[in-house]
Amino acid sequence: MTSNAAKDPLVVHTVEFLGGMASAEGWRPDVALPVVAFSGRSNVGKSSLLNKLVRRKQLARVSQTPGKTREINFFNINGTFVLADLPGYGYARVSKEKREGWRPLIEGFLRQSQELRGVVQLIDVRHDPSPDDLLMLDFLADLGAPTVVALTKIDKVKVRELTPLIARIAQTTGLDTEQLIPFSAETGEGRDELAAALVELLEQPSWRAP
Repeated sequence: MTSNAAKDPLVVHTVEFLGGMASAEGWRPDVALPVVAFSGRSNVGKSSLLNKLVRRKQLARVSQTPGKTREINFFNINGTFVLADLPGYGYARVSKEKREGWRPLIEGFLRQSQELRGVVQLIDVRHDPSPDDLLMLDFLADLGAPTVVALTKIDKVKVRELTPLIARIAQTTGLDTEQLIPFSAETGEGRDELAAALVELLEQPSWRAP
Protein backbone atom coordinates (compact mmCIF):
# COMPACT_ATOMS: atom_id res chain seq x y z
CA MET A 1 0.00 0.00 0.00
CA THR A 2 1.32 3.45 -0.89
CA SER A 3 1.62 5.78 2.06
CA ASN A 4 0.08 9.24 2.09
CA ALA A 5 3.56 10.70 2.53
CA ALA A 6 4.64 9.17 -0.77
CA LYS A 7 1.84 11.05 -2.52
CA ASP A 8 2.59 14.37 -0.84
CA PRO A 9 4.24 16.77 -3.31
CA LEU A 10 5.90 18.59 -0.41
CA VAL A 11 6.93 16.52 2.60
CA VAL A 12 8.19 18.92 5.27
CA HIS A 13 10.79 17.44 7.60
CA THR A 14 12.32 20.56 9.16
CA VAL A 15 11.30 24.18 9.58
CA GLU A 16 13.69 26.84 10.86
CA PHE A 17 12.69 30.45 11.48
CA LEU A 18 15.50 32.61 10.10
CA GLY A 19 14.30 36.03 11.20
CA GLY A 20 12.36 39.07 10.09
CA MET A 21 13.22 41.81 7.60
CA ALA A 22 11.84 45.17 8.73
CA SER A 23 13.04 47.53 6.00
CA ALA A 24 13.90 47.35 2.32
CA GLU A 25 17.59 47.85 3.03
CA GLY A 26 17.59 45.97 6.31
CA TRP A 27 18.65 42.48 7.37
CA ARG A 28 17.79 39.57 5.14
CA PRO A 29 18.80 35.91 5.43
CA ASP A 30 22.28 35.18 4.16
CA VAL A 31 21.40 31.96 2.36
CA ALA A 32 21.64 31.02 -1.29
CA LEU A 33 18.52 28.86 -1.32
CA PRO A 34 15.63 29.52 -3.71
CA VAL A 35 12.83 31.65 -2.24
CA VAL A 36 9.06 31.65 -2.72
CA ALA A 37 7.12 34.59 -1.27
CA PHE A 38 3.52 34.57 -0.07
CA SER A 39 1.48 37.75 -0.48
CA GLY A 40 -2.07 38.84 0.30
CA ARG A 41 -4.42 41.12 2.19
CA SER A 42 -4.17 41.18 5.96
CA ASN A 43 -7.36 39.17 6.51
CA VAL A 44 -7.01 36.76 3.59
CA GLY A 45 -6.04 33.79 5.75
CA LYS A 46 -2.35 33.67 4.83
CA SER A 47 -1.14 32.43 8.21
CA SER A 48 -3.65 29.59 8.24
CA LEU A 49 -2.73 28.66 4.67
CA LEU A 50 0.98 28.55 5.48
CA ASN A 51 0.38 26.43 8.56
CA LYS A 52 -1.67 23.96 6.53
CA LEU A 53 0.81 23.95 3.66
CA VAL A 54 3.78 22.91 5.81
CA ARG A 55 1.63 20.84 8.17
CA ARG A 56 2.58 22.82 11.25
CA LYS A 57 0.27 24.47 13.76
CA GLN A 58 2.24 27.63 14.37
CA LEU A 59 4.67 28.22 11.52
CA ALA A 60 2.89 31.50 10.89
CA ARG A 61 0.98 32.74 13.87
CA VAL A 62 -2.75 33.20 13.26
CA SER A 63 -3.30 36.72 14.58
CA GLN A 64 -6.65 38.02 15.77
CA THR A 65 -5.49 41.46 14.66
CA PRO A 66 -4.98 41.59 10.87
CA GLY A 67 -2.22 43.94 9.78
CA LYS A 68 -0.13 43.38 12.92
CA THR A 69 2.80 41.72 11.15
CA ARG A 70 5.15 44.41 9.89
CA GLU A 71 8.11 42.36 8.74
CA ILE A 72 8.91 39.83 6.07
CA ASN A 73 9.40 36.59 7.98
CA PHE A 74 11.70 33.94 6.54
CA PHE A 75 11.56 30.19 7.14
CA ASN A 76 14.08 27.60 5.98
CA ILE A 77 12.12 24.55 4.84
CA ASN A 78 13.97 21.22 4.77
CA GLY A 79 17.24 23.08 4.20
CA THR A 80 16.25 23.26 0.52
CA PHE A 81 14.24 26.47 0.12
CA VAL A 82 13.12 29.60 1.95
CA LEU A 83 9.52 30.61 2.46
CA ALA A 84 9.05 34.38 2.72
CA ASP A 85 5.88 35.50 4.49
CA LEU A 86 5.18 39.07 3.34
CA PRO A 87 3.26 41.53 5.57
CA GLY A 88 -0.46 41.60 4.87
CA TYR A 89 -1.60 44.76 3.11
CA GLY A 90 -4.80 46.77 2.93
CA TYR A 91 -6.07 46.52 6.52
CA ALA A 92 -8.27 49.58 7.08
CA ARG A 93 -7.53 49.98 10.79
CA VAL A 94 -3.82 50.37 10.17
CA SER A 95 -2.84 53.98 9.57
CA LYS A 96 -2.22 55.11 6.01
CA GLU A 97 1.33 56.06 7.02
CA LYS A 98 2.06 52.52 8.20
CA ARG A 99 0.44 50.97 5.13
CA GLU A 100 2.54 53.15 2.87
CA GLY A 101 5.60 52.22 4.91
CA TRP A 102 5.16 48.54 4.08
CA ARG A 103 5.04 49.13 0.34
CA PRO A 104 8.77 49.87 -0.09
CA LEU A 105 9.56 46.84 2.08
CA ILE A 106 7.46 44.45 0.01
CA GLU A 107 8.27 45.89 -3.41
CA GLY A 108 11.94 46.37 -2.54
CA PHE A 109 12.33 42.75 -1.50
CA LEU A 110 10.53 41.41 -4.57
CA ARG A 111 12.62 43.59 -6.87
CA GLN A 112 15.97 42.87 -5.24
CA SER A 113 15.89 39.22 -4.14
CA GLN A 114 18.04 37.32 -6.60
CA GLU A 115 16.93 34.01 -5.11
CA LEU A 116 13.20 34.66 -5.63
CA ARG A 117 11.64 31.94 -7.79
CA GLY A 118 8.06 33.13 -7.63
CA VAL A 119 5.16 34.47 -5.59
CA VAL A 120 2.00 32.85 -4.27
CA GLN A 121 -0.69 35.54 -4.27
CA LEU A 122 -3.70 34.95 -2.03
CA ILE A 123 -7.22 36.21 -2.75
CA ASP A 124 -10.32 35.61 -0.60
CA VAL A 125 -12.73 33.66 -2.82
CA ARG A 126 -15.73 35.33 -1.16
CA HIS A 127 -14.91 38.82 -2.38
CA ASP A 128 -13.93 40.56 -5.59
CA PRO A 129 -10.17 41.23 -5.71
CA SER A 130 -9.49 44.51 -3.95
CA PRO A 131 -7.68 47.43 -5.63
CA ASP A 132 -4.61 46.40 -3.60
CA ASP A 133 -4.88 42.83 -4.91
CA LEU A 134 -5.04 44.07 -8.49
CA LEU A 135 -2.14 46.45 -7.93
CA MET A 136 -0.04 43.58 -6.57
CA LEU A 137 -0.90 41.35 -9.53
CA ASP A 138 -0.03 44.18 -11.93
CA PHE A 139 3.24 44.77 -10.07
CA LEU A 140 4.17 41.09 -10.26
CA ALA A 141 3.30 40.99 -13.96
CA ASP A 142 5.43 44.06 -14.66
CA LEU A 143 8.24 42.53 -12.63
CA GLY A 144 7.93 39.28 -14.56
CA ALA A 145 7.77 37.18 -11.41
CA PRO A 146 6.14 33.75 -11.85
CA THR A 147 2.93 33.89 -9.84
CA VAL A 148 0.52 31.30 -8.46
CA VAL A 149 -2.89 32.52 -7.24
CA ALA A 150 -4.53 30.71 -4.33
CA LEU A 151 -8.19 31.39 -3.54
CA THR A 152 -8.64 31.09 0.21
CA LYS A 153 -11.60 30.32 2.49
CA ILE A 154 -13.50 28.14 0.03
CA ASP A 155 -15.02 26.30 3.00
CA LYS A 156 -16.88 29.52 3.85
CA VAL A 157 -19.05 29.38 0.71
CA LYS A 158 -21.63 26.89 -0.50
CA VAL A 159 -20.44 24.33 -3.02
CA ARG A 160 -22.81 25.58 -5.72
CA GLU A 161 -21.47 29.13 -5.28
CA LEU A 162 -17.81 28.24 -5.69
CA THR A 163 -17.57 27.84 -9.47
CA PRO A 164 -19.28 31.18 -10.24
CA LEU A 165 -17.08 32.96 -7.68
CA ILE A 166 -13.92 31.49 -9.22
CA ALA A 167 -15.11 32.50 -12.69
CA ARG A 168 -15.77 36.04 -11.49
CA ILE A 169 -12.31 36.37 -9.97
CA ALA A 170 -10.76 34.99 -13.15
CA GLN A 171 -12.62 37.61 -15.18
CA THR A 172 -11.64 40.44 -12.82
CA THR A 173 -7.96 39.48 -12.76
CA GLY A 174 -7.70 38.45 -16.40
CA LEU A 175 -6.49 34.99 -15.40
CA ASP A 176 -7.72 31.60 -16.58
CA THR A 177 -9.63 29.55 -14.02
CA GLU A 178 -6.91 26.88 -14.39
CA GLN A 179 -4.42 29.38 -12.94
CA LEU A 180 -6.43 29.67 -9.71
CA ILE A 181 -6.04 27.14 -6.90
CA PRO A 182 -9.07 26.91 -4.56
CA PHE A 183 -7.83 26.37 -0.99
CA SER A 184 -9.27 25.67 2.43
CA ALA A 185 -7.11 25.83 5.54
CA GLU A 186 -9.96 24.15 7.43
CA THR A 187 -10.42 21.05 5.28
CA GLY A 188 -7.05 20.95 3.51
CA GLU A 189 -8.68 21.05 0.08
CA GLY A 190 -6.22 22.41 -2.44
CA ARG A 191 -3.22 21.84 -0.17
CA ASP A 192 -1.53 19.27 -2.40
CA GLU A 193 -2.30 21.27 -5.56
CA LEU A 194 -0.68 24.33 -4.03
CA ALA A 195 2.26 22.27 -2.75
CA ALA A 196 2.81 20.87 -6.26
CA ALA A 197 2.69 24.39 -7.74
CA LEU A 198 5.20 25.55 -5.13
CA VAL A 199 7.58 22.69 -5.95
CA GLU A 200 7.26 23.55 -9.64
CA LEU A 201 8.22 27.17 -8.93
CA LEU A 202 11.25 26.01 -6.96
CA GLU A 203 12.41 23.74 -9.77
CA GLN A 204 12.49 26.58 -12.27
CA PRO A 205 15.71 28.52 -12.90
CA SER A 206 15.79 32.15 -11.93
CA TRP A 207 13.48 34.24 -14.12
CA ARG A 208 15.65 37.31 -13.70
CA ALA A 209 17.84 38.35 -16.59
CA PRO A 210 21.51 37.61 -15.90
